[in-house]
Amino acid sequence: MNDVVLQVKDLRTEFTLRSGVVKAVDGVSFDVGRGRILGLVGESGSGKSVTGYSILGLVELPGRIAGGEVLLRGVDVTRLRGEALRRIRGAQIAMVFQDPMMTLNPVLKVATQMVAAIRAHAKVSTAVARQRARDALATVGIPSPEERLDAYPHQLSGGMRQRVAIAIALLHQPAVIIADEPTTALDVSIQSQILAEVRRLADETGTAFVWITHDLAVVSSLADDICVMYAGRVVESGPAAAVIASPRHPYTAGLLASVPAEHVPGTRLPQVPGTAPSLADLPPGCSFAPRCAKATATCRTPPPLQQFEDGRSALCHFPLLPSMPATRVAA
Repeated sequence: MNDVVLQVKDLRTEFTLRSGVVKAVDGVSFDVGRGRILGLVGESGSGKSVTGYSILGLVELPGRIAGGEVLLRGVDVTRLRGEALRRIRGAQIAMVFQDPMMTLNPVLKVATQMVAAIRAHAKVSTAVARQRARDALATVGIPSPEERLDAYPHQLSGGMRQRVAIAIALLHQPAVIIADEPTTALDVSIQSQILAEVRRLADETGTAFVWITHDLAVVSSLADDICVMYAGRVVESGPAAAVIASPRHPYTAGLLASVPAEHVPGTRLPQVPGTAPSLADLPPGCSFAPRCAKATATCRTPPPLQQFEDGRSALCHFPLLPSMPATRVAA
């Protein structure tokens, strides 16, 4: 595909601990096209956030990227170091964190921070940088952007701070933005506004997004494609509408079955039984087998990656048939 801007190929990230080597990301692969939004979904500890940090080269000791490639417009980011890596961060690839205060300095005005971010990659005057900063705030739907530039982060609401963080990520119109659960702490109305703005920005600017979340309800209305992660691996991937409508992996089906919006208020929610395994002590074969209602002795061996006609894939010995409802998996 000539519009692919980010290719992750067999990415492996390990953490060396006293207890041994933990494979936090184990052979993850996916592509993201220009203006597309990829939802990276999974429970806490599934490896999705570490995948995002690995793409930007933000993994620090005791962690390391043990293998694979991260191709940003054909350039392998995992091979870049020092100044070469700093030049692409912010300019070609950026990140939006769950807590905007990880992006914003609480003792500096918004204008000061945005102007510094612009001038780090572009040789422009302070006046031009301020104008670009104001335009970026307007782009993400912030009212009275000139006034907001002269505010400190604590003078803004949580939703407004997150919009500022997104605006900073967009300053240089990067090819890719990694968003790590940026709307989790916001109320539903603010969340929906930001999701609508992100969808518009992807369509209008061509920036690709990797949207990391545990919330399938979010990606169902936002993402073009979905990768579902479990225990450091992608267990299902494909077009978002198809995955949501008819999951092929039992884990995906279990996640969908537990979405509150799909059930009558007051009724007991189905749930995936058990808990996610420790990455330091994974079961043999399929990592999901101990929690899966469909597991057999065969599942004690590594599952194959099965490809389907509609471009979807599932890492499973016994993938669900298209007609199987998601609720069959939850015990």
